Amino acid sequence: MQIRDDTTVRIEEYQSFLAYSGLSEDQLDVLNVFDIPNFDAEVLEGYDALFVGGASEASVLEPEHYPFVMPAIALLQHCIRESTPVFASCFGFQLAVLALGGEIIRDGDDYEMGTPLMLLSDAAANDVLFKTTAKAFPAVSVHRERAAALPMGCELLAYTDACPHAFKVTDKPFWAFQFHPEVDRATLIERLTTYKTTYTDNDGQLDEVLASAVETPESNKLLRRFVERVLG
Repeated sequence: MQIRDDTTVRIEEYQSFLAYSGLSEDQLDVLNVFDIPNFDAEVLEGYDALFVGGASEASVLEPEHYPFVMPAIALLQHCIRESTPVFASCFGFQLAVLALGGEIIRDGDDYEMGTPLMLLSDAAANDVLFKTTAKAFPAVSVHRERAAALPMGCELLAYTDACPHAFKVTDKPFWAFQFHPEVDRATLIERLTTYKTTYTDNDGQLDEVLASAVETPESNKLLRRFVERVLG
């Protein structure tokens, strides 16, 4: 499920999911909700799992402006009920929090942007995706909305000082990430340059963020682990 309106970023995000999942184009189809804003669980028929990408043009807090928000939440609730494997990134994380009855809040000026260091919780040591991950690792994170806390029924897996960043729904094959496991440093540079008026105040701030960005190899391994360890 893709939540991208910009044509260039649509292609870039799809290629990123392919590259880091190890899947081929004939294994990964796209439902772009800007094109098809109304849908139900039938869109999952014949598929083994659901990936959910990020968004720069939309907000989960504005369903009146983005009619796909409520169908997307309902789809994730269906996946939880039916134990359909899910890997949700950024906007997908926020949708998942709402699907589970949690709350998303919006930050005004002070928000994460760049490659902050993720810290693992104790539960991560026993998680199928995180158990071989370093206890602290950088990951691409660009978001103005976040969960103040996780809803009930979730296991916290990774976090920063700012907010929770990864969780698994208890006893379900459902993972959500506020950071972007599918995005590397090079893609971050491209994407922030595209959306610089959305996330940065001026070229100086953009240059500072990009200069401090680092490579994110540990984060980028998570997609393939999901395919190999969960989908088999």
